[in-house]
Amino acid sequence: MTDFAGWQMPLRFAGDLAEHRAVRERAGLFDLSHMAQLEVTGPEAAPALDGALVSAASRLRIGRARYTMITGIDGGILDDLIVYRLDEHEFLVIANAANRLTVLDELTNRGEGRQVAVVDRTPHRALIAIQGPAAAGVLAPLIDADLGELKYYASVSASFGDGVPTLVARTGYTGEDGFELAVPAAAAVDVWARLLDAGAEAGVQACGLASRDSLRLEAGMPLYGQELTAALTPYEVGLGRVVHLDHDFIGREALAERSEHPTGTRLIGLSGDGRRAARAGSPVLAAGSVIGAVTSGVLSPTLGHPVAMALVTPAGEDAVGVGQVLDVDVRGRFQQMTVVELPFYRRPATT
Repeated sequence: MTDFAGWQMPLRFAGDLAEHRAVRERAGLFDLSHMAQLEVTGPEAAPALDGALVSAASRLRIGRARYTMITGIDGGILDDLIVYRLDEHEFLVIANAANRLTVLDELTNRGEGRQVAVVDRTPHRALIAIQGPAAAGVLAPLIDADLGELKYYASVSASFGDGVPTLVARTGYTGEDGFELAVPAAAAVDVWARLLDAGAEAGVQACGLASRDSLRLEAGMPLYGQELTAALTPYEVGLGRVVHLDHDFIGREALAERSEHPTGTRLIGLSGDGRRAARAGSPVLAAGSVIGAVTSGVLSPTLGHPVAMALVTPAGEDAVGVGQVLDVDVRGRFQQMTVVELPFYRRPATT
């Protein structure tokens, strides 16, 4: 167990490698109850969220979700979020645990003067994820929803087991197909136990924070506090696509300017040989000059070699391109790593 944003969280159960491989090959079960669950409701919920977030929540169809961000007036990323539209005037915002109060305060302040209520449901709800190729087969008999009809980044209200009210969403943070279940906190232990029991034959493994981090890194998914910070805008981290400049929101003016005049800072993927993984903070060099630093790195359990993400700002007009070989200072020794496209891993296509 480890302290994480005010929570006691499992770092590992059976071991990092076993848990990582279980998700890639079978399925893994994650307790994500530390994630903030913020309910935004009222006749003006949609326009209030439009003015608060970089993408227009009002354009979401009922039952669909969107990955988005909340930024400061300077365009800096305050948090990355998933917004679910549950009904015409009802939304659920999932925020990072460490930014829960920041996002709660910002959504409340940005909705001031509108007919909208922002309520923190985090203490009263749990969030459990089942991820991996076997996830749908394990979950389907326990839920009264047609998982085959549930699209990626969509959700549906359903009943789990003996009548536990559940919001089931086809979302995740592992690069695999899977589902996230928002359930009443009082039912969390029972839901967790039933999923483990139902998945025993399929080899479902309880998983902790360590394997979740290596899985998301292979999938090229950023983590707030590492790839994403208030000092960066979505454009520096390759996520300009989530910004909708055709609607008004806090930070729009700064982001419009950044879109037209990039800083040169960018997030890149790096792939190396051998067994030594670069870690967060490792300097990245080109032609002997430091141009940035690793934000996350791991010896990839799936690929069998080191991978890393790094933020770089090359000097002058020197751009960093795919295929370029850079030096990374890994604990005092230079290690060559090649710039590659993100993500490092994509799940195999299903037939």
